[in-house]
Amino acid sequence: MQNKIDQYSAEINAFVPANADELEIFRIKFLGTKGIIKDLFEQFKIVGPEEKRVFGKVLNQFKQLAEAKYNELKESYNSEIVNPKSEIDLTLAGEGFAVGSRHPLSLIRNEIIDIFKRLGFVVAEGPEIEDDWHNFSALNFPEEHPARDMQDTFFIKKNTGKDDIALRTHTSSVQVRMMEAGKPPFRAIMPGRVYRNEAISARAHCFFHQVEGLYVDENVSFADLKQTLYHFVQELYGEGTQVRFRPSYFPFTEPSAEMDVSCSICKGAGCTMCKHSGWVEILGCGMVDPNVLENCGIDSKKYTGFAFGMGIERIANLKYVIRDLRLFSENDVRFLNQFKTEII
Repeated sequence: MQNKIDQYSAEINAFVPANADELEIFRIKFLGTKGIIKDLFEQFKIVGPEEKRVFGKVLNQFKQLAEAKYNELKESYNSEIVNPKSEIDLTLAGEGFAVGSRHPLSLIRNEIIDIFKRLGFVVAEGPEIEDDWHNFSALNFPEEHPARDMQDTFFIKKNTGKDDIALRTHTSSVQVRMMEAGKPPFRAIMPGRVYRNEAISARAHCFFHQVEGLYVDENVSFADLKQTLYHFVQELYGEGTQVRFRPSYFPFTEPSAEMDVSCSICKGAGCTMCKHSGWVEILGCGMVDPNVLENCGIDSKKYTGFAFGMGIERIANLKYVIRDLRLFSENDVRFLNQFKTEII
């Protein structure tokens, strides 16, 4: 046993690991549960009583030698990890990293919100999964309206009438929830994602983003609506942008209109974006139908209001000259990198 201990002691003293893996092998060989020291202590059990005192002291010293060697080398490796010996110029600049940017739809959404906030509008939100009442019936959609058909709406639960559950087709459902839950006056915008069962193309998608607005109070007129939207257009596209209103129809407003702005790309000369007309339709609007107010528990003889709704993608198309809606949802880094200068 003494010869073995002397031989192993010499090996320990001469041991110089090339890397941390060799140090771990050393630990397992000498200090592991099946290592040399463990084996020597097992052999020590059969040593005669007269020799145990001598060999016990020698064996303990050998164990201490192995442990001290391992701890010394381990500390040395830890020190090199924290303070590497390799020469490093700490005055050099750090490695660069790519800077991201806001998504163009987020940029437009935030800009629209900021404009209307300055006019006193608050932001309201609601669920994307809606029942028939909030998505259709309360908004004066007749039962035979084509928007209720499977070809336009993603139904989750399709029965008949008020039990239908679907992905909301517009954020007007948030207007209904707001009017049901409170009392006039209301002045709010409702940004959010909506869904419609449409074929995906450069001009249409099965999901997109809207910002709708609602103002209900006493003596609200169509003139208030026109002036509000005119101010919005001037703030968004700049002074000099022309606006026109065309009569239209929506189940939840009466009278209703669509609003066009002069094409900011061709300046009215005509291009593919405006279909060579010089005008681009950006939103629908109108006075809230009295039936909608009554459905929400609001006295339509005392209160009036206006509502409007716009697609954020359409606004972004016009402002950034983006001709394919699919780019907004394909996560193409080449497309998104164009908006790095738009970080706000």
